[in-house]
Amino acid sequence: MTNHKVWFITGAARGIGYEILKAVLETGDHVVATVRSSAEALADSLGNPENLQVVLLDVTDEQQAIEAANQAVQKFGKIDVLVNNAGYGLLSAVEEATAEEVRKNFETNVFGLLNVTRAVLPHMRERRSGHIINISSVGGLSGYIGWGVYGATKFAVEGLTESLALELAPLGIHATVVAPGFFRTEFLDAASLSRSGNIIPDYEETVGQMRTFATQANKKQPGDPVKLAKAFVQVANAEKPPVHLPLGNDALQKYREKTANFEKDIEAWYDLITGTDHDDV
Repeated sequence: MTNHKVWFITGAARGIGYEILKAVLETGDHVVATVRSSAEALADSLGNPENLQVVLLDVTDEQQAIEAANQAVQKFGKIDVLVNNAGYGLLSAVEEATAEEVRKNFETNVFGLLNVTRAVLPHMRERRSGHIINISSVGGLSGYIGWGVYGATKFAVEGLTESLALELAPLGIHATVVAPGFFRTEFLDAASLSRSGNIIPDYEETVGQMRTFATQANKKQPGDPVKLAKAFVQVANAEKPPVHLPLGNDALQKYREKTANFEKDIEAWYDLITGTDHDDV
């Protein structure tokens, strides 16, 4: 058992989480997979392998997260890799999103991730070893029309991971944030994507077109989730894993466009940017 890594993967019932789960099981590593319901159904669909434990977990429940992490350690003795995958999208203009819709999106995508991270880290710190892999999004690298609130949750994940990487490095623990582009999963299905019920006509030419695009693009995304899952296995086994990892040509292109535009703004406003220090500095 000591030769195998132990993974803890949230939101493993479908989509990216499910593909990562399958890829890890194929390596022989041990996996604790969390789902919100139907634990037996997930285990049965994979043939109930001995190296798999499925536990129920709503990531917004901190006590459940602590109990799930403890179950993982009781079962396999340790947690080597945490994959914070649980989350969902919200398609809405920033103004259209209600306070409740915003709160719920942050509760899962940000506060839920923090709940699980806090639950797992004591076990990693005790062993001075581990790797936290947080799943962000291309929407966490650059803004998109209609994805402002969801993107804000993923921008938060980017920032949290950067700080975690700095804080945990002296303890022998790595932190990586993965920003996938558009991958051919169930993300654009109703089960994973929430759409605001509040529609403001003034946003029809912008957010309205994005709603249409999201419907048409479903199951036609360029990214291969099987290849993405294998990339997670490779990163988890790297001696020096990256802090940031965009996956997909679309994610890389979007990030490069953003940084190029950022540089243009800096050049255009350089004197103002550099002229705000005290005169004695």
